[in-house]
Amino acid sequence: MSALYRSSEMSPWVKDPHSGGVKIPPAVQERVKQRILNYAAANYAGKYTRLGIRFRSQFCYVDAYTEPDVPLDFPFKELRVSREEYLEQRRNTPLHLCRLRYFSDEEAWTLGFYAYSSEKYEPCMFRNGSFYGTPEEAFAISSMYLE
Repeated sequence: MSALYRSSEMSPWVKDPHSGGVKIPPAVQERVKQRILNYAAANYAGKYTRLGIRFRSQFCYVDAYTEPDVPLDFPFKELRVSREEYLEQRRNTPLHLCRLRYFSDEEAWTLGFYAYSSEKYEPCMFRNGSFYGTPEEAFAISSMYLE
């Protein structure tokens, strides 16, 4: 008679890069924020008006704000807003870029790319074929929304 095994006993433990994580310490938050701001300024100046970088537990969220490109003949009257009101609203609407997940290594974060089709962050690999990369590499991937 063969022994019965629970599937968890037969399979080795596998780390899921898109679950769990470690709360980001304040000192790491400040360093990562500065790294992202410096990288964006050096490589994407003029593509955004400001960046929003916020932290919550193990996550770092990166948003961009852009100057809206609205044609002069846009039907503002149908929206019941003035052109100025509409532009101000669009200027203050963030463009979600990505969410980084922290695992105690400032050089190895995982990336959730914001998918507007599902309106959620989807797991994403870095260009090197790994699920782990730097905040700068994550910004470079998600900057496609700024092009």
